[in-house]
Amino acid sequence: MSRVGKMPVAIPQGVDVAIKEDQISVKGAGGQLSIPANALVKVSNKDGKLSFEPADESREANAMSGTVRQLVNNMVVGVSKGFEKKLNLVGVGFKAQAQGAKLNLSVGFSHPVNKDMPAGITVATPAPTEIVIKGADRQRVGQVAAEIRAIRPPEPYKGKGIRYSDEKIVIKETKKK
Repeated sequence: MSRVGKMPVAIPQGVDVAIKEDQISVKGAGGQLSIPANALVKVSNKDGKLSFEPADESREANAMSGTVRQLVNNMVVGVSKGFEKKLNLVGVGFKAQAQGAKLNLSVGFSHPVNKDMPAGITVATPAPTEIVIKGADRQRVGQVAAEIRAIRPPEPYKGKGIRYSDEKIVIKETKKK
């Protein structure tokens, strides 16, 4: 059995988990998330802990038990604590400004770039060169952060661009005469 799939998911207080035939939904202070149920995985709720077992002895069922367990764990953590990604802007005159559900970027183009945030995702700019993206759905938070980074990815000669706060950019050596 999958090592990840063996571990049960503890349900914290204030989080409700509903297991139906066609979907698993999690509801908490951070919102409501759901995923479609997989026929290869049996999900059971025993005194505040969710356990995941493969429906048969196939390799696919074994792999899916770990996958479904981690997806449900991410939903439980998301509705209780939430997820966040931090981005930094590096470059002269590069700045970001959050206005409600919009992010306005000035990143060296001849025009400002405006990015609308999807429902369930909030954006904040504690400093003009910092962007903080928060939400309950881990996949959507990461996807929005990747889309913002793709507007101006860091270049390899000076390192200018939008980067994750923990990202290290390897700077190339300049041309020699």
